[in-house]
This record gives sequence, structure tokens and C-alpha cells, in this order.
Amino acid sequence: MENPSAPLAETRHGTLIGVTDEDCLVWRGIPYAAPPVGPLRWRAPQPSKPWEGVRVADTFSASSWQNGEICTQIAGGDPGKLSEDCLYLNVWAPAARSAPLPVMVWLHGGGFTMGAGDLPPYDGKALARRGVVLVTLNYRLGHLGFFAHPALQEEEGETVCNFGLLDQIAALHWVKENIHAFGGDARNITLFGESAGGRSVMSLMASPKAKGLFHKAIIQSSYTLPDTPLERALEKGTAIAEHLGAPNATAETLRAIPAEAFWPLPSPLKIAPAPIAGDDVLPVPALEVFFNAIQHPMPVIVGSNSDEASVMAEFGVDLAGQIDKLRREQRFGLGIIKLLYPGVKGDTELGRQVCRDMAFTSLGLVIMQAQQRIGQPCWRYWFDYVAEAEHDTYINGAWHGNEVPYVFDNLMLTEPACHYVNDRDLAFAAKVADYWVNFAREASVTCDVLHGPVRWQACRKGRDRLLRMGLNKHAGFRMANRFMRARLTLFKRVMRHHVKLD
Repeated sequence: MENPSAPLAETRHGTLIGVTDEDCLVWRGIPYAAPPVGPLRWRAPQPSKPWEGVRVADTFSASSWQNGEICTQIAGGDPGKLSEDCLYLNVWAPAARSAPLPVMVWLHGGGFTMGAGDLPPYDGKALARRGVVLVTLNYRLGHLGFFAHPALQEEEGETVCNFGLLDQIAALHWVKENIHAFGGDARNITLFGESAGGRSVMSLMASPKAKGLFHKAIIQSSYTLPDTPLERALEKGTAIAEHLGAPNATAETLRAIPAEAFWPLPSPLKIAPAPIAGDDVLPVPALEVFFNAIQHPMPVIVGSNSDEASVMAEFGVDLAGQIDKLRREQRFGLGIIKLLYPGVKGDTELGRQVCRDMAFTSLGLVIMQAQQRIGQPCWRYWFDYVAEAEHDTYINGAWHGNEVPYVFDNLMLTEPACHYVNDRDLAFAAKVADYWVNFAREASVTCDVLHGPVRWQACRKGRDRLLRMGLNKHAGFRMANRFMRARLTLFKRVMRHHVKLD
């Protein structure tokens, strides 16, 4: 089909009709699993029912239950209508295509509590124009997506708590079975995500249930917070049921609780921004998997931003207080920290940099070393570009999530950037997006370089290399060797202690 006004796609469940958006084809709101409602709440996603005739796929679906106001403020846009019936995905493809194209599947962030696959920064048109098929999706969030309770254990002959991860796995199964109908190559699927989306990518690289479903991974601004142990999740689930008036609850009682009752809950009962470790989806904590280098083998991009601590301050973390806490730590002294951060004055600034590197930057070193141990390439980056009009606002560099509209080349669709970006900002975004698409197209176990403004070299055979994207908030790309190596090595040791691997 060559640029039809109403593109058709023949999937295993039936025929879809999408829309044409300039030189791209778009299908919105495609069901990849049955609605997880009623008796299907807190169960593995079930296959969606086939339909007869042609299903119109021109409208985005409802998003998973969440706090829509907070999502609008900090997670990329208004998630729109909310519903438990949220397991849908969206596909963008170039109108003109011949050979099967690389596929890129995006997992949105939002701390596993907010977000949606159809937010403006994730519009797939700019990437599809570069010659890929782009998929975004919704998955269950909050306690609807990550929940453990004794009454729900062993319902299906296995232990399942990470329903949101199972949704992502079900979407990947759908892509593998159906993406050829949209011009995609099911043998070349890149899974990428930011924040909780990046943590999801890590989790699926560690999950036996996701083996073979994707071939490359991009981990953007994931974090070192440990997964929640199953025992603790079960205790929390019991406490939540009691809080909602259901002590000694049965599975039926739990499923009768209205979905909106899980928002908001008081602080001890809120979901942690990490999956649950110990079920059949994630038997081993994701960080432990990477420390032991037993992740699914594939090429990886991993990186973070220059002011990731911005998100911690947003959620009330006292950055200066974290330095005071380190003063009381016995494993290493504050003197070592100050040696690693020469010239940094004041607990607030020191806390900003230490929290950034401990929670975010150090993960890149862990993943790079895990990749080297299994002979797989790893490309690392450090994103430090700020739109020229915002240098006085983002004084410490790129905030958590700021790289996303550059990756998608969607600055003109993203609030508030669309009001102040200039041609130089747009040109920089185009180069970042080119790198991501080149990875999807070119990366392999034998590939050592991604082409772009500079040759982005992979980390192999003990080489510790990183691409700086933005130089002190300004445009530019530069390779760096052993970036922050001493700091990150220290925090890797701290991380190992926290996941109880020493």
C-alpha cells in the first residue's frame, strides 16, 4: 500500500484501518490483550478477542488509572481518560516502505504510577520518517500493575505480582506476531524507555518470560533503587486491603474494590517506583542480574542526564540532608566524597551531584561492565544539553526526562519547549534522534561504532568510553574516556551492599 488515505493492516485478530498523517501512517488504540477488569484484575494479560469486519484505529485509548494532574505537571502531558481497560498500543510507520523496517518499542516512564504511551513527546512520526516502525503502549500502573496479597498467590499455578511487566511482555508478543502487517521486521526489535520505562527495559532483560522477544535495548535514566522483595510486597498488600476496609480479604473481595480507591493512599502504602522481585516474572532482582552478568544478551545503549537529582527534589528528597546522612555512614567517610568532588561547595550542591551519581550515573558503569562480561556491545551517553532559552532555568544541566523530546525529535510537540526552542535546538534534537535510529538499524554483536556527528564507540574489552551529548548545556558531541570512573566505582560498591550481594 502506497500512502493510502485510510491504511489497512491485517493482524491475527482482524483488520485495522488507521489514518494518514502527512508522510506517515498511524494506527491508534490497538488492543494487545483483553481488558484486565473484573475477574481479570491482577491476572496475567489474556489474549484479546478477534473482531469481524474492519476495526477503526484512529483514536488513542484510555490510560491506566493514575493521578492525571501530577502526570500533566511532571510526566509529559495529560493522560486523558483513565480506565482499567487500558491495554492498547499505537503504531507509526512511514507511508513509503519496501523491505521490512527496524521496530522500536517505547516504554513510558512515570515511576510506575503515571504516564501513557500517547503523550505528545512520544509521537512517533519523526522517528518513523527516519525509516523505523515505532510502537508505544500503555501498561497497568500503581497497585493495579504491581501488587501482592496472600489471597492472590498461586491463582494460576505460579506467583505473579508484576502485572505491568507482564503487560509489556504481552505487547512484545503482539509485536512479534503482527508487526509485519505494518512493515516492521520482527527479527529486529529495539526496546527502549526512560526512567521507570528504562527500569522496565532492565527488568525484561532479566525476566525469563521476556527471553527472545526483543533484540536490542536502550536504557534511559534508569535508577539504582532496589526492587521490592516479595515478602515486603505481600505485607504491604495486606496493609492496603486492611486500609480499604478488607481485612482477611479474598481474591473476590479485592477485585470488588473500585480502581480509583488505590489513589491516593497514605505514604507507607504507596507503590514503590520499582518492580517486585521474587515472582515468576522477575525471580531475581534486576540489579542482581546485571551484577552477575546473567541478563539476556543483546546490544545496549545506557545513559543518564546531568541533573537527574531534579526528580528527587521534585518528590521531596532533601539533597543537603543526604550529605548529612552520609556523614553518619560507616562504610565510607564524607572525606572520600569530598575528594571525589573537588571544588564543590555546600551540602546542597554536593548532595545534588552525589545523589545524581549514586542513584543514576553509576548504573551506566554497572551495565557496561555486565555487557563486557558477556561479550555484548554497550554504548554509554551523558546528556547535558539545555535549550538555549532555558539556560537560566536549568542552571545545573538537563533535568530528569529532558532528553526524551530530543530522542523523539519532538521539541515542537512538547510543552513548554515548543514555545521557546530555536533552530539550533531543533538541529541538536535531530542528531540525537538519528543516533537512536542508527542503533535500531545497525547495532549488532559485531558493531563497534554508531555513526552521527561523531563516531560513537562501543565499550569493549575493558574500554570505558562515553558519548557526551551536550557540553555544559551547549550543543556538541564528544567522546570521553573513564568518565567519572572513581566516583562511579565507589557508588557501585555501595549499590552492591544495598542489593545484599557483598
